Amino acid sequence: MSMTERTGSAEIDTDTIPLEPCSMPLTHTPYAGPTRPFTIGLSALDPARWIEPDADLGHYLAEKRELAATRLDEVFRATDDSLDAQRECLAAMATHLETHHAQQISGDHLADEALPPLLRAGMLIQDDLVIMMKREAGWFIAAAHLSFPSSWLLAEKFDRPMEEVHEHVPGFEGGTRNATMINRIFDNLLPEQPAERFNWSINWKQKLFHPETGRNDAAHPDEAVIRVERQTLTKLPKTGAIVFTIRIYLDPVTLFRAHPEGQRLAGALADQFEAMNEPQLRYKGLDRQRERLVSRLRRDTA
Repeated sequence: MSMTERTGSAEIDTDTIPLEPCSMPLTHTPYAGPTRPFTIGLSALDPARWIEPDADLGHYLAEKRELAATRLDEVFRATDDSLDAQRECLAAMATHLETHHAQQISGDHLADEALPPLLRAGMLIQDDLVIMMKREAGWFIAAAHLSFPSSWLLAEKFDRPMEEVHEHVPGFEGGTRNATMINRIFDNLLPEQPAERFNWSINWKQKLFHPETGRNDAAHPDEAVIRVERQTLTKLPKTGAIVFTIRIYLDPVTLFRAHPEGQRLAGALADQFEAMNEPQLRYKGLDRQRERLVSRLRRDTA
C-alpha cells in the first residue's frame, strides 16, 4: 500500500538519517538578493521544490518530537473546522515526499492515526506548517504545527486574521497596502501555482525553537546568528485552504570569514542594516545593535 493510499501514514526511517546538524551553511542568503526587508517579495515556486529536506532532517525531527512530547500546547493548535484541510495537507505532503524524496522516508509502518493530521504531517519534514482558512473577516490561522517560531508565540496569533497577525510589523498593519495585497494574493492563489518567499532576522543563540521576543543589547556582534526563513504558500484544491510552510536555516555571522563569497555576503547584510528605518530596526530588536553589527560586518569585507 502506497503512502498516498494511506493518506500520509509513512514514518521517517531514522536509521538512515544523521541526528546531528550537518547541512551546508549559507544555503539561502536573501539579504544578498534584490528583495528588501519588509516587502512581500513573492516568486513563483516549482511544485517539485515544495519541500527541500537535507542532511539535517533527523536533527530537526528529533527536536520536533521532543517539543511535541513536552510543550505540545506551544507548538500545535487547530480549530475544529480545520480538520478537512489538515487531512488534505497530510495527503498532499505524503504524495509529494513519495514522489520527490522517497529515499528519505519509509512507508513500512503506520503513523499514529490518533494524532491530528497536521501534527503527523509536520513530523515528516523540517518545515513548520500553518493552515490558513478564509472566513468572513479574512484569512485566519486555523491550524499550526509550529516547532520553530521566530520570536513569536503561536498562542498570540492562532485563530486570528492576517491583519492582526501582522499588526506589529512595520508596513503590514491593517489598512496598509501590504495588508490589502496579502489578502488579495491569498484569494487569487491557484493550487497549481504555489509561491515562495524569504524572510530573515538576527538572533543571538543558534537554536531552532526561538519564541523569545526580547532583545539582547549586550550581546557581542560575533554572537549574531542570521535566521533565514524559507516560506512557501500552496492552496489546497479541495478545501481551498492555504498551507504556509516555514523552513528555518541558522547561520552564525562568523561563517562569512571562511566562505568564498563571505565578503560579498557580509557587505550585502551590512547594506541591508544601514537601509532600515527606526521602526524596522526596533521591530527586529536591532536599533541599539545596528552600528556594532555593521562595523563587524564591514571588517569582513576589508
